[in-house]
Amino acid sequence: MEKKTFYITTPIYYPSGNPHIGHCYTTVACDSIARYRRMQGYDVMFLTGTDEHGLKIEQKAAEKGVTPKEYVDEIVKTFKKLWSYMNISYDRYIRTTDDYHIETVQKIFKALYDKGYIYKGEYKGKYCTPCESFWTESQLDENGCCPECHREVTEAKEEAYFFKMSPFAERIEKLLTETDYLQPKTRATELVNNFIKPGLEDLCVSRTTFKWGIPVTFDDKHVVYVWIDALSNYISALGFWNEKYNDFDKFWPADVHMVAKDIMRFHAIIWPAMLMALDLPLPKHLAVHGWITFNGQKMSKSLGNVVDPFILGERYGADAIRYHILREMALGADSSFSNEIMINRINSDLANGLGNLVSRTVAMADKYFGGTLPVEREEGDFDAELIAEVEELRAKVDDFMDKTQINNALAEIFKVVSRANKYIDETAPWVLGKDESKKARLATVLYNLLETIRIVSTLLSNFMPTTMPKVWEQIGAAESDITYENAGKFGVLPADVTVHRGEIIFPRIDVDKEIEELNKIIGSKAEPEEKADDGFEPAPVADEITIDDFAKVDLRVALVKDCEKVKKSKKLLCLQLDDGFGGRQVVSGIAAWYKPEDLIGKKVVIVANLKPVKLCGVESNGMICAADTPDGAANVIFPDQDLPCGAKLR
Repeated sequence: MEKKTFYITTPIYYPSGNPHIGHCYTTVACDSIARYRRMQGYDVMFLTGTDEHGLKIEQKAAEKGVTPKEYVDEIVKTFKKLWSYMNISYDRYIRTTDDYHIETVQKIFKALYDKGYIYKGEYKGKYCTPCESFWTESQLDENGCCPECHREVTEAKEEAYFFKMSPFAERIEKLLTETDYLQPKTRATELVNNFIKPGLEDLCVSRTTFKWGIPVTFDDKHVVYVWIDALSNYISALGFWNEKYNDFDKFWPADVHMVAKDIMRFHAIIWPAMLMALDLPLPKHLAVHGWITFNGQKMSKSLGNVVDPFILGERYGADAIRYHILREMALGADSSFSNEIMINRINSDLANGLGNLVSRTVAMADKYFGGTLPVEREEGDFDAELIAEVEELRAKVDDFMDKTQINNALAEIFKVVSRANKYIDETAPWVLGKDESKKARLATVLYNLLETIRIVSTLLSNFMPTTMPKVWEQIGAAESDITYENAGKFGVLPADVTVHRGEIIFPRIDVDKEIEELNKIIGSKAEPEEKADDGFEPAPVADEITIDDFAKVDLRVALVKDCEKVKKSKKLLCLQLDDGFGGRQVVSGIAAWYKPEDLIGKKVVIVANLKPVKLCGVESNGMICAADTPDGAANVIFPDQDLPCGAKLR
């Protein structure tokens, strides 16, 4: 019988700098899903790679005095080193500079041109070099900057080829609203309202102002612009219209494309339109996750808030890092990262939870039975409850993995870990061990714990592949015991199983000392940022004022009691504040960077004596203080949360 197939992809990463912890989530998540499907018996294709063309690459290579290919070659080495370090089990790695990919892209471009979906015209508009995206005036943010990265855009005018999007608008809207293609589906309304309802604009798909790209075969002045090039990787990697591979019929359509929210639009609208134009089946699911954020901001080299996964891995091991980022990220939402959050998660779940369970169980088997359990058994209280919960675990994990809700799958596993630790307290093996007549009961308790650990660790091996074999060795599990089928059965280990006491798999960490040490290490290894990577030019200092002028501005601390979006605006939030004087309402143009729930319960700084105004029909009595960031975003200033409401800044 032929195996069921499963095809999962990450986006191809843009090699504009060294990878950081923010890059890891998508790849680790896809790796965990791929491993889980392999364990279930699927024939899996897991694809990742790098997107290596474009103006920004050409510019950065020129700055360093190397060719674009030499520039990307070095960065790709670092990406591959990281994926090896993080134990990523990809089946294929594609680079958009690969000859077979170039062949496919050129054929796709020509086919779309021959079908009448691509035509030549002239582009006039706003261009963002970092995002390699054209924008209309209406799509720019409130500062006239790129709506994606909020950097400055430039006027662009050049001859270009365009891909007709409007013929596919109705089908794409139905795809997003009437099917489960997009996960979570809550993102569909945002896409439909922002891009489809106003009318899908034709997409610029070629450039003439730079050469680092795939040449258009029938017009050598042009190179293929990023999205037809980048998105085609998902099928070129399977051998579509090239001779490199022959897997297209086997694996297409993809089961899961997983992407971060900033490139959701391209995968939810442009990619389906391309496939529709080529009369090809659409992927089954697009799973969209949020960003790993640092103090509320997306991790970014230009912001200086990157976290080096190699540094973290050196101290805690790759598996602990894998577990932390998978456990913290809910599909569709952002995940906040800090050293303290990470260490507390390692302590609570891995050290106090799983590590403690393994250590206690193996130590007691060693202490009371010399490592080998006797075959005599005596059932007792709490056994049935534990066994039932363990036997139900695999089905619960299956369900969440089918929904790409990895954090929930891990939560279910660690509920069982907690239940097993509670079972130890309930049965008190240390008491049973003092009574010779209770040895059969003690053996039953320890066997139940070892079986629980076997099933839990079998499922966890897809998320923490390096550590779980160490657990199996300690609990005396054979390779044949560790299968998907056996993860649904209780009673697989031999009755006279022999344990092998080993090192603690996840030692507990002293939080305060470790944070201090980690910050020193990160600071000592941090490389100075190049000015070209920063892109931040501070605004000119305003004209001098006197202290009397400054005294006219009344800055106060206020608590955000409630917050909601202003209905008539995509940019404004309406905040209800406790300002220490009975409360006030302030409207702020920060909706592009903060959700209402991000602000509720936090203290902010306001200009309290600003003359009231109406914004989109909503009265605003003051202004929220925020700072510019290098990427053009607004970073709200959060004062010490212990300051009382109404406290005056001076």
